[in-house]
Amino acid sequence: MEAETTQKTEITLTPEAVSEVKSIIEKKGLGGAALRLSVEGGGCSGLSYKLNFDTEITQHDETFEFDDLTVIVDKKSTVHLTGTTLDFSTALVGGGFKFQNPNAKQSCGCGESFST
Repeated sequence: MEAETTQKTEITLTPEAVSEVKSIIEKKGLGGAALRLSVEGGGCSGLSYKLNFDTEITQHDETFEFDDLTVIVDKKSTVHLTGTTLDFSTALVGGGFKFQNPNAKQSCGCGESFST
């Protein structure tokens, strides 16, 4: 009999994204805070990415560690974020945090909302 396995959500942050998040935490004096990634209904394509800081982890969350940075994702959002990479660019045009999401079938022009 095979053992049942559960697959953990795979989310990646690039070193640039980790560095920027840590910098924001330090500048805002949010020591001990984690980055919370989530997906909410809304935006021009149906779903929107959300980035927030949080100090509480619930039973409905998964956590990930990147170079001493904790990332929290609620289980409802993991359906839409599995396989996603969060990057950060300092480019003058189009810079900022960018989601590379293989689940997105359609994305709006600004890249802040998507549909699956």
